[in-house]
Amino acid sequence: MRQKPTLMSRRGVRSRALTVVSMLAVAAPTTLAACGSSTPSGSALASNGTVSVVAAENDYGNVAAQIGGRYVHVVSVESNPNTDPHTYEVSPDVAGEVSGAGLVIQNGVGYDSFMNKIESASPNPNRKVIDVQDLLGLPDSTPNPHLWYDPRTMPAVAKATGDELAILDPAHASYFRTNVASFDTSLDPWFEAIAAFKAKYAGTPAATTEPVADYLLQAMGINNLTPFAFQADIMNGTDPTPQDVALENGFFSKHMVKVFAYNQQVVDSLTEAIRSNAEQAGVPVVGVYETMPTPGYDYQSWMLAETRALQNAVVDKTSTLHL
Repeated sequence: MRQKPTLMSRRGVRSRALTVVSMLAVAAPTTLAACGSSTPSGSALASNGTVSVVAAENDYGNVAAQIGGRYVHVVSVESNPNTDPHTYEVSPDVAGEVSGAGLVIQNGVGYDSFMNKIESASPNPNRKVIDVQDLLGLPDSTPNPHLWYDPRTMPAVAKATGDELAILDPAHASYFRTNVASFDTSLDPWFEAIAAFKAKYAGTPAATTEPVADYLLQAMGINNLTPFAFQADIMNGTDPTPQDVALENGFFSKHMVKVFAYNQQVVDSLTEAIRSNAEQAGVPVVGVYETMPTPGYDYQSWMLAETRALQNAVVDKTSTLHL
């Protein structure tokens, strides 16, 4: 059996950590608030006049920082691209940040359900919450939680962030809305790169380990041959069927795909063996990330870099294992 934990056990780890945090939050909310950026009673602004924003993932935190500019203080909970985001354990410091936040941004679709438990344990009548799943109108049954790879996601998140910040800090509403417009414009190079690839290379066959970048592949017109059942097994840390493993490796040995998108942030012996098979067959490999690589990237440049890496793989047969 593979040693990567299943999604159930991953969530079990989260639940155990959250039990401790919840007990601390209920027993000593004042102490927890001191760990983070507390807000005065009856106000959404911290003592320094900024809105405290907590994002469950650093891609949402980066966008919030771009929209809020100098009038926000942003803390991103999951921000290390070298760790498995599914095994994240919440600390009391994070609970304190959420307790004092004016705005919380979370992905939803079960990806960061720990946030809901923290919010329930530390109620704040001034706090606004943007749940991206709800924002996009997605059902709980949505199979792929990596919503930030969908080109439709961040424009909606940016607008919602600007709207909520305008409510929390109405004196700077026009500033936030101007930043939303600038953010939308800044996405144009990424959208143009997607459109250009799709116009020329739509239908390009690909294989993947996990559905991390599936939304981007779909937007580019890339045909992902890997069955979703296989991707879900890898994502959830369970063993794919031998038939699915053989099918996956056959995509390389039979030269059926032009690119292999590989979650380089979460690996194990099976995914490394599959990657090795792709490389031996001469299939270019593109490493994709669940957590935005830092430093050196903002959301826009990260997505553009991933898109260009996929294009380089298809057009020039060039691998990009790491951004």
